[in-house]
Amino acid sequence: MWQGAVENLLERSKYIQLLDGSVISLDPNSRELILQALHEMSSTALRCLGFAYKDDLAEFATYNGDEEHPAHELLLKPTYYSSIESDLIFVGFVGLRDPPRAEVYKAIEDCRAAGIRVMVITGDSKNTAEAICREIGVFGLKEDISTKSLTGREFMELQDQKIHLRESGGLLFSRAEPRHKHEVVRLLKEDGEVVAMTGDGVNDAPALKLADIGIAMGIAGTEVAKEASDMVLADDNFSTIVAAVGEGRSIYNNMKAFIRYMISSNIGEVASIFLTAALGIPEGLIPVQLLWVNLVTDGPPATALGFNPPDRDIMMKPPRRRDDSLISPWILFRYLVIGLYVGVATVGVFIIWFTHGSFLGIDLSGDGHTLVTYSQLSNWGQCSSWDNFTVSPFTAGSQTLFFDNPCDYFQTGKVKAMTLSLSVLVAIEMFNSLNALSEDGSLLVMPPWVNPWLLVAMSVSFGLHFLILYVPFLAQVFGIVPLSLNEWLLVLAVALPVILIDEVLKFVGRCRSGASFTRKSSKTKSE
Repeated sequence: MWQGAVENLLERSKYIQLLDGSVISLDPNSRELILQALHEMSSTALRCLGFAYKDDLAEFATYNGDEEHPAHELLLKPTYYSSIESDLIFVGFVGLRDPPRAEVYKAIEDCRAAGIRVMVITGDSKNTAEAICREIGVFGLKEDISTKSLTGREFMELQDQKIHLRESGGLLFSRAEPRHKHEVVRLLKEDGEVVAMTGDGVNDAPALKLADIGIAMGIAGTEVAKEASDMVLADDNFSTIVAAVGEGRSIYNNMKAFIRYMISSNIGEVASIFLTAALGIPEGLIPVQLLWVNLVTDGPPATALGFNPPDRDIMMKPPRRRDDSLISPWILFRYLVIGLYVGVATVGVFIIWFTHGSFLGIDLSGDGHTLVTYSQLSNWGQCSSWDNFTVSPFTAGSQTLFFDNPCDYFQTGKVKAMTLSLSVLVAIEMFNSLNALSEDGSLLVMPPWVNPWLLVAMSVSFGLHFLILYVPFLAQVFGIVPLSLNEWLLVLAVALPVILIDEVLKFVGRCRSGASFTRKSSKTKSE
């Protein structure tokens, strides 16, 4: 008994068995009627399986699998197969209905939105495969697919196969053999595409092995297919692959969020130290404060960014290419802008306390400190040569600072300015962690509460900062003093703009991304 593709069995059949059991010659008219019925059934997405048999196989009459039997040697000779599979008696064929899962249509829509092209390579007949592809959304119900649906043989006969593979939208390869599947995967990889191949049979193994990501079916898949694959689907569900793509993109984005936050923060710290030296002002941050910020205050938010939920439009962005860099020139520019602002804000609030009695309507004169000019601050090392330079005592927390030598005002007297600089640095890095929730998504779309762990981490970091501010022993260790309400308002006024700056940069990034995707789509269509 033989079973397989109806067309192939008809080519090897010479007779046909009727309903009454009689056997007659298979004439062209009967052959045409069978093919017509096959076309009607396969056009309704039925998978058709033909059956035939052969009586006059005397040499196999007593064969039971014994290797010593003469017939066994015949089975080891491929040249003998054609004589065995000839002059068959065609019995008939059946149509099998294997309805696609309800979630497949939505999964293919998601792939299309994510810039992932779906190609179907199957051994089914062309009519059956086309009907199924229309049903699951690979092709539209009324779409002209004359150039998108080919048999494996027709594809191999094309002069330029890569041009066909570059066609936009879905593609279908029916009556495909293992070598056809292997060739499609090979050509796609040669063209720079990242290829994921699914399969369950032994004949899929070569293509699964060659693909960038071979995906075998865990339930229906053969052991050979599983061994050749990189991933095994436990539920044999195509939508699981789409979900995995979304999860992979989310993990990659979270990794970038961590890097984005840490690099921009560290650039800000370096910028503050550099600006302090370049401007010639007293040191705004001491080493123990920088270590505290790097090791303790930054740690919880950076860790919490790993729990960011996926962007809402994560499956509506084109896939990145395999050679895309982790940090693009645009992202590096964003790091530098945010880092520069962190440095300017940290040094700026230090200068503001020394030179301004109020800022943005916030009164800073309540502690009674002496104001100096920026010229005096940047040339504080020449203080001893200044005539008639005096400073008044001022309050710093619960203590009052007096200065026998007025020049000490720029050293021991900078404790309030240092506290403001450290507080601005901590606050600005907490707000910058909110910017890292999404690379291009606005906080209006992804508000802070989408990642509650980040809010907890920010609370912990602020709590630790308040701890060293308001516990006298720790405040003395870190060389800082408690701040008043007005001074906290100044900290917030200087730190909050980092969110507005990054919102503008995100908006520009979204515009660039949209324009780039449009150009890429236009290029694909023109090809």
